[in-house]
Amino acid sequence: MAITTRQLIQYKQQGRPIVALTAWDYTIAQLLDVAGVDLILVGDSMSVILGYDTTLPLTLEETLHHAKAVRRGVRHALMVVDLPFLTYQESIQQAMHSAGLALKEAGGEAVKLEGGYPAMVETIARLVQAGIPVMGHVGLTPQSVHQIGLRQQGKTETDRQRILQEAIALEQAGVFSIVLEHIPSDLALEITDKLSIPTIGIGAGPHCDGQVLVTSDVLGLSEKQPPFAKAYANLRETITKAVQDYSFEVRQQKFPQK
Repeated sequence: MAITTRQLIQYKQQGRPIVALTAWDYTIAQLLDVAGVDLILVGDSMSVILGYDTTLPLTLEETLHHAKAVRRGVRHALMVVDLPFLTYQESIQQAMHSAGLALKEAGGEAVKLEGGYPAMVETIARLVQAGIPVMGHVGLTPQSVHQIGLRQQGKTETDRQRILQEAIALEQAGVFSIVLEHIPSDLALEITDKLSIPTIGIGAGPHCDGQVLVTSDVLGLSEKQPPFAKAYANLRETITKAVQDYSFEVRQQKFPQK
């Protein structure tokens, strides 16, 4: 049975931790879905898979292309599509168009937008009113990398209060959940306790209602591992060794066997 946004809210009420990972193609999406992940995010972190240094160059067309492939592999998990940088910030109309394509063309069941400042809260409220489920995202927002860097957010009292108030405003705007990225764990706990919707942490400690990581980090495929991520395999090493073995056998005329 497919998971819905309402079920995720029920999971929070039940104290059932939410498991989320990212996907960028059919094979990865299918494996995550079969493994029982609750939420699959077609994240703008796919920029790393595409060879970009940051999330900023990723286009809506690239995102929709990959989201369609992910959709074909997902049967159970809730599929959320990240809207790329500058595809929703210009106007409410632009956000409505981009979010609509993510649902209508790519088969997403919700979209994720970064930021909780007043203009973004207004945009999200309008999307929700139009029937588009939205996941919020506060703390470290990677699309603002040139403004805030990639360092932990919420260290000062002023920043703590800003992030807390942004999370509250996003809930009031109608988001069904919020990603808390790279903030102190006690701040994540405070936000989680104040909200009736689930918080999904990434580098925000153990007190969130769920956790999300970039799947390439979990599988040990990434060149650089974030300090808050854990690799549960080392597929870079496994794949490299497999290709080296294959190359050796071909060059030695051991494969295919005669």
